[in-house]
Amino acid sequence: MTGYIVRRLLLVPLLLLGVTVLIFGMLQFLSPVERSALYVRDVPHTEAALDGIIKRYGLDDPPHIQYWHWLVGRKDSVSGERVGGILRGDLGYSRVGSQPVADLIRQRFPATLELALWSVGPIIVVGVWLGILAAVHHNGWFDQLARVFSIVGWSFPVFVFGLMVLMLFYAKLGWFPPGRMSDWAAGVVFSEGFTRFTGLLTIDGLLNGRLDVSLDVLRHLVLPVITLSYLNWALLLRVTRSSMLETLGQEYVVTARAKGLRESVVVNRHARPNALIPVATLAGFTVIQLLNGVVITETVFNYPGIGSAAATAASQLDVVTVLGFALFNGAILVVTNLGVDVMYAVIDPRVRLA
Repeated sequence: MTGYIVRRLLLVPLLLLGVTVLIFGMLQFLSPVERSALYVRDVPHTEAALDGIIKRYGLDDPPHIQYWHWLVGRKDSVSGERVGGILRGDLGYSRVGSQPVADLIRQRFPATLELALWSVGPIIVVGVWLGILAAVHHNGWFDQLARVFSIVGWSFPVFVFGLMVLMLFYAKLGWFPPGRMSDWAAGVVFSEGFTRFTGLLTIDGLLNGRLDVSLDVLRHLVLPVITLSYLNWALLLRVTRSSMLETLGQEYVVTARAKGLRESVVVNRHARPNALIPVATLAGFTVIQLLNGVVITETVFNYPGIGSAAATAASQLDVVTVLGFALFNGAILVVTNLGVDVMYAVIDPRVRLA
């Protein structure tokens, strides 16, 4: 399996290079004047000043030269300093966030990561568990109930379900508010005495000895996690159930039953590992979706993550910020796909020989 993993690792730089080529290609649809927003905060409105910026940053150079400078940066003809370069962490300036795009991502990603970490466990574990139970009790009462559960969840638009739980549990019952934390907790978190070790406030609260802050952040996470979990359970349940039913009909499963093995052994040792192979792909894409920022969920619950920031940038036509997020999300996609490939090798030994 080591050789398989090494081969996949060698492909990662090429895939990341392909992502940068695609993003740069999108940039070429912008005029040199529009691309100058990558380097300056306030674009001058006089034609002479704009021409000076274009010449200074080489925005009228041939595309291959521009691509190289976009990757590694270039020497500023005025200051003599190296400017730009995504490999140096310079993704441009965000007008929406009034700060560099890289800084905006660093600020917003911990919130998205925290939401993803609290969501991915319930989504995958419960979704797969429900799908396996539905397949094992095929056409029984649990299977019928699971079908209804799945169809209802699959039919719900995300924003409708999110607004429903928000109206019930916040507007009516007042249990779980939107946002990331209460005002009093924000006062603690942004005070000088609070150290943000990881950016994950549920963990940082514990590390700072402020259990009340961790509990408050968890309280705000409940509704987004419920929304993401239910809507993803519906899809995972359907895929797992279908894959498990197909596996249970295979000859080796019939043979295992004919040998007199217990049903739990047949299901857990023989059927489930093979049934989980297509589920691993779906689980991987679920993780990618969560890490990229779930735009609608974060917007409905006013959650300050990557998704809501990208939605705001898109609504205000902040192209530089949107492309910066696209580049970041592309990198997440490549790395997470590597994890899915490794998961294949763990689940199915045949993949290791591919």
